[in-house]
Amino acid sequence: MSYHAPILVVSDDDSSPMMSALSEARLSPVVTAGWLEAGGAVARLQPSAVIASGGTDTSLGILAKQIEAIQPYVPLIALDPRSALPGNAIGFEGDDLARLAARLRAALRVRTLHATTLRRLIDDGDVPRTPDSDPIQDATVLLIGRGAAFPALSVALGERVGVVGALSIEAAAKHLNARDLDGIILAEGFSPRVVDAFLTVLSEDPRFRNLPVVVTVPAPDHHVDLPNLDFAQGDPERIVADALPLIRQHAFEARLGRTLRSLDAGGLIDPRSGLLTPSAFERDFATAVYHAQARGGGLSVAKFTFSRADQRMLFDTSRIVSRLMRKMDFGVLQADGSILVVFAETDLRGAQTIARRLTAVVKQTAHSSRREGRIDPEVQLATLMPDDSVRSILSRLTRLDTRRAAS
Repeated sequence: MSYHAPILVVSDDDSSPMMSALSEARLSPVVTAGWLEAGGAVARLQPSAVIASGGTDTSLGILAKQIEAIQPYVPLIALDPRSALPGNAIGFEGDDLARLAARLRAALRVRTLHATTLRRLIDDGDVPRTPDSDPIQDATVLLIGRGAAFPALSVALGERVGVVGALSIEAAAKHLNARDLDGIILAEGFSPRVVDAFLTVLSEDPRFRNLPVVVTVPAPDHHVDLPNLDFAQGDPERIVADALPLIRQHAFEARLGRTLRSLDAGGLIDPRSGLLTPSAFERDFATAVYHAQARGGGLSVAKFTFSRADQRMLFDTSRIVSRLMRKMDFGVLQADGSILVVFAETDLRGAQTIARRLTAVVKQTAHSSRREGRIDPEVQLATLMPDDSVRSILSRLTRLDTRRAAS
């Protein structure tokens, strides 16, 4: 579906070699339009993607607004932008047309994923819809560096997205393996050899190959096969502003992936948290308690509560927990901002071990939007007793929570 609609190139320069480059990359059919005809061409052709070259800031803004309203997602790539871009316009600088084709192909995969999600939502009827909020609100970016620009980049990023900081490549690798990220900004403080090795590892791992990566040190001499890799130096605010559209696209792709997993689970998973919806959790919890009582098996529940919690952090932490849980366990993000996790076939000692592991990873990877740093969750545990019910277990957790708060 996504590849059948044409790619529209908006440019007043008829001599651009872009057409042949896109055709060689098998990204045809490609059609062109001048800036005066751009709006009509978009309305008539309903393109799969738009590449904009030249034009004024005003004309690009009008075009971007028109494209943003189209579903499924239509990627807009602006070549050699001279100023800050609209939120849905992805910048591309330079004349490496092979890299442009790779970036466009990666963006078209997001369009295909969106088309698939929309079709599944229609087919499945009354299931959770994709959230209407800006995907950037769910985005988390890994900032790596230890130079003078690191604090300024941290502040500029923290005003728009969740930020995870790493002062070494080793720490960065742990974050990449422990959580979902929507972009990487690699600041100064590392030798060219270390930067080159890090980028090579990213390009060779399919999990990270389409991840937006912005490097603020000079580019290596050889090509790195990362379609969403950019090199930028200068003002931290401008570096972040230029990176945000790619970060937004990746966060949107991640949201679509969670929505499809929710559909695969019959709508029982919340697309933003990655955990069960409240109604599904209540049903599964009641069933788990019944079977544990009937068969004499163990069951324990952990309640994670957070101070200085904002909504972005809560959803981010929920997704971390959803990745770390065992397949037999299940959890929910509650309306009060706490996270409940049920450990099936687990006694209190086993639950303490699992909860300590979850807490340690959350403390190392989840960060508050405030400058003062990491999240330190408080944990209350309750285990199933004879003649217990769902209500009695939850009330016991609430009493533990109240006692801790009073102390």
